[in-house]
Amino acid sequence: MRARFLGPCMALALLAGAAGSPAQSADSKSSQSIAALRANAESGNAVAQYNLGIFYSHGWGIPQDYAQAALWYRKAAEQGMSDAQYNLGGFYYDGHGVPQDYAQAAVWYRKAAEQGDAGAQYYLGILYHNGQGVPKDDAKAVTWGRKAAEQGLAEAQFSLGVSYYGGEGVPQDYSQAVFWFRKAAEQGEADAQFWLGVLYESGTGLPQDYAEAYFWFDVAAAGNPPTASAEADVKNRDEAASNLTKTVLLQTQERARKWFEDHPAKP
Repeated sequence: MRARFLGPCMALALLAGAAGSPAQSADSKSSQSIAALRANAESGNAVAQYNLGIFYSHGWGIPQDYAQAALWYRKAAEQGMSDAQYNLGGFYYDGHGVPQDYAQAAVWYRKAAEQGDAGAQYYLGILYHNGQGVPKDDAKAVTWGRKAAEQGLAEAQFSLGVSYYGGEGVPQDYSQAVFWFRKAAEQGEADAQFWLGVLYESGTGLPQDYAEAYFWFDVAAAGNPPTASAEADVKNRDEAASNLTKTVLLQTQERARKWFEDHPAKP
């Protein structure tokens, strides 16, 4: 599960703002910063506890230690910090620093989700969908996934589209599948782009449109790593192209080119 990083520029502020003269080494400044962070954490400061957990999780200035990261996340989580609850849930899901325990993952994801954390809402929905740590319940999976999707989380939007497409936890509704696939696709979610292309090509949930199908397959191919998924994108794109006139194909390729300019690949 995806972990979360520091709060607003905290790592940079801690490391760059260390006390001491300019002549001190970077290692010396880093050690002083971490010592100050630890002192704040030990005094009960939830933000410092969370950030110390981040430092341990990534080995920033101290040896990487997932058990220590989990310990400090827990201290912050027990004070109600949603980012810490989210990360602790992820640690229980993956078995980082604690024994893998889906039930505990659900406990901590739920605490963060109930505070409105979109990532926690999404992953709690996944746990309900898979029946991991909670009884399998597609309706609850959709409920939590929808909360995250409505906050703009692309992964949740795609997942909600899949639920509508397959009729899992909601009545099957292709137009709603299109709606949520499009929202995720416009944020660069490659799987959603592929499925939006599929629906355009087949005319499912919207009028058949080979130019739109080509466009979304092309965009998806660029967003996927060179794997079987990308090969499928290219194959479907080329099949859609065979139904287009040369003029329409060139226009659609130009539209895709502009999309790539406006949506540069994430590093």
